[in-house]
Order: sequence, then C-alpha cells, then structure tokens
Amino acid sequence: MLNLCFQHLRMSTEPINIFKESLLPNSSYKGGKGKAEVADLFDGKKLYKLSSNENILGSSPLALQAIEDNIGKLSEYCDRTDDRLRHALSNYYNNELSANQFFSDNSGVSLLNLIERAFLEKGHEIIVCNPAFKPYAVFAKKLQAKVVDVPLVGDDLHLNDPDILNAINDQTRLIFITSPNNPTGTYIPKKQMDALVASLPDHVVLVYDEVYFQFVDAPDYVRAHEYVKQGKNVIGVNSFSKAYGLAGLRLGYGYSTEKIARYVAQASTPFMINTLALEAGIAALKDDAFIDKTVNLVNGEKDFLYSSLDQLNIKYWKSQANFILIKPDMNDKAFELQMLKEGIMVRTVANFGAPGCIRVTIGDREANTAYISALTKVINTNK
Repeated sequence: MLNLCFQHLRMSTEPINIFKESLLPNSSYKGGKGKAEVADLFDGKKLYKLSSNENILGSSPLALQAIEDNIGKLSEYCDRTDDRLRHALSNYYNNELSANQFFSDNSGVSLLNLIERAFLEKGHEIIVCNPAFKPYAVFAKKLQAKVVDVPLVGDDLHLNDPDILNAINDQTRLIFITSPNNPTGTYIPKKQMDALVASLPDHVVLVYDEVYFQFVDAPDYVRAHEYVKQGKNVIGVNSFSKAYGLAGLRLGYGYSTEKIARYVAQASTPFMINTLALEAGIAALKDDAFIDKTVNLVNGEKDFLYSSLDQLNIKYWKSQANFILIKPDMNDKAFELQMLKEGIMVRTVANFGAPGCIRVTIGDREANTAYISALTKVINTNK
C-alpha cells in the first residue's frame, strides 16, 4: 500500500502552488525609513527625521528609568500575560473600564493585525475611509477579506457617514475610523460619531484608532471609551509610540466591552510583551509631566508652521495630531528626495490614499526652522 502511495505521487504532473497569493511580498505594508537607511542620500547636513511622527523630545523619563531598573532581568522570561499592564491601564482610565476590558500587543499596528485575525475570514468585508493608515487594508487582504473604501470628502476631508452606512452588508465585520486621522490630521466631531455609532448593526465592530488623541485640542472631540462605556461594539486602539516616545519598544493596547476584549485576546500568544516594553509602558502611564511637555511643544509650534506655510502659499490641512499634511506643487517623490538632500526626512503618503501629499512631523523650533528653510529652498528651486 505504501509503495502504491509513492507511485501515485511520482505520477502527478500538475505543479502544486504552496504559496498564498495574499501573502506574496507585494502585499506587505512598508513603513517609513530610518535614519540609517538614508544616510548615503543626503549631503552631510544635520538630519532631522520628520517622517514618522516620533516624539522629538525623546522618551518618557519614567519609562527610561523603568528600562534601566529592569535591564538585568533579560535572562528571565517576561510575564506570560499582560495582566499587570491591563490593571495599570484600568487605573489610568480612572477605573471607568475594568482590567478585563483591555488587551495589548506588540505595537499599535500589531494590535490592528490581532483584531483583524480575530474577526475576519475569507469573504468578509471591512470598510476604510481613505486617506487612511494603510495596514487596515493590507492585513484584511492577507486574510482574503474584501476592502471597501468610502473616501473622506470635501476640501476639509470629512467623514462620509451616510455612504459608510450604505456600504454595510451581511459580510461587513469591521469599520476603521481614525481620529485624529493619519495622514490628514483631521478629526471627527462628537455629534457625527454619535450618529454613526448609534446606526451600526450588531454584527459590525467599529475600530476607533485614536493613537494621536493626546494632541487634540478640539472641544468637540470624542474618544472611544465614551462608546465602550455604553456597551457599544467599539474597540479603541492606542499606542505608546507617539506621545510617550517609545516607538522602538513596540507596545500598543486596545479596549472594548469585556466580551469583545476577552475574545480578541484569545488571538494573542503567551509572552507577547517583552519585559522592557511591559515595565516601560506601565511607568509611562504615570508620566503626565512628559505628556504635558510634549503636547505643549507640538501645539505651540503649530501656529509657527501654519504661518510659515501660508507665507509660502503651500496647501495644507490644519491638524489635531503631531504632524501636518501638505501638498506641494511638484512631484511628491521628487519633493521627498530634494528635502532629504537638505537634511529633512518627510513622508510621501500616496500609498495612504493621498497622492501628491507629504506628511511632516511637528518638531521643536530648531527642527521646524530647518524644515521651513529647506522647504523654501526646494520650492524656489522648482519654480
């Protein structure tokens, strides 16, 4: 019998493809480049990285101290679960949400992947609103789900909630909303979010990406936990990468109803959060002074940048985040390269659904002055 099986295998002439089309390299998300990757492309000037929305002040001092205090523990396994982080998050939210309503993963973007793996199968659908963070769609396609785009509309790039509701069908599982939005910096007013959440059917979960919430000063901004407390099918997504300055550690967290949070957590793996990330995250949640310093710097620099962009007659969108989207009157790739030669790293966002646009992180006055100086030179050179 065994020989017959081998004979059958030898007789097979049709090639068998073992690779999933959805996992081929061209389906991957490509993040922004690091300084080391562009070192040979700029002309030896001081390099300002304004391309990845990182904290120009560095990292939370309390987080750095926690890292130093725990560096000697790397020979031991990290916590098997994220229990301590979840309890710290519950305290951070003034115990309005229980520890069982939180879950975590290895960065905000990994959290998105975790959520999609929990809810999506082949044939399911998600709704995105471009311009938007590209991994929403990338991860869904890897799971062979359909991506339905309901673009932002108008000169102010606002949410088209009527068309979102019209796009929902029996296969829709997730809607991705980002506020403040990456890459536009725009936000969704509470009244509009209230109406959208109230209109969603029970089989749809709204993923509310709010990783830039610390920078918002709009009085009618609303966060996801307002809906979670009402028992709505909403997941709030956050990261320690931006305001806390811990992008290199890779730590993100989400929260929802206890039923949804414990369900999503089942898609995770043991020992997911490494020791230093866990301790740094717990410590960072207490670092209000650093957050205040960061937010005051970013929001204080916006008027300087708006005024400078107005003088240069550059189209831009006012931002509720720590970056500003601009649209220079030239090819975006050429603009990115010419700015790099002047020592300024910026990010093209055509792959986010904003062709011709450039996203620029808000830095300190030194970085912002260098950015405006380089911008002026590039624009004048290309007139």
